Amino acid sequence: MIKYNLKCNKEHVFEAWFKNSAAYDEQVAKGIVSCSICGSNSVTKAPMAPSIPTKGNKKKETAVAGTAQNEELAKAMGALRDLRQKVEENCDYVGANFAEEARKIHYGETEERGIYGEATPEEKAELAEEGVEVATVPWLPTHDS
Repeated sequence: MIKYNLKCNKEHVFEAWFKNSAAYDEQVAKGIVSCSICGSNSVTKAPMAPSIPTKGNKKKETAVAGTAQNEELAKAMGALRDLRQKVEENCDYVGANFAEEARKIHYGETEERGIYGEATPEEKAELAEEGVEVATVPWLPTHDS
């Protein structure tokens, strides 16, 4: 088994394990390797520091710190996946009409309910100026890499 640091076209860096370098090449060519953060299939190998043995417990301490960071990242990603599931189960998807629908709710032109969708940075700024409360949530892909 070989571990690579990979980087997607959006500059996210993540780790992945492969049987060997040929398996990595084959999977990337087929487009089945995807970023664990955004789901992009445009990935390349990221620079990696060589593993150089050190005296004492320094290597163990680094491994433990890295593991703790990975566990924290996994917890955060799990929380974001749970949030996405709750939003999808309890709110209406309004797509690109988010800003328009948020205004209608804010001004009482339609029933008050939870909605989610897409808005441009300009639309978000306009909603904020009007006093419409909105939140941006980092949306994780629904599939694993």
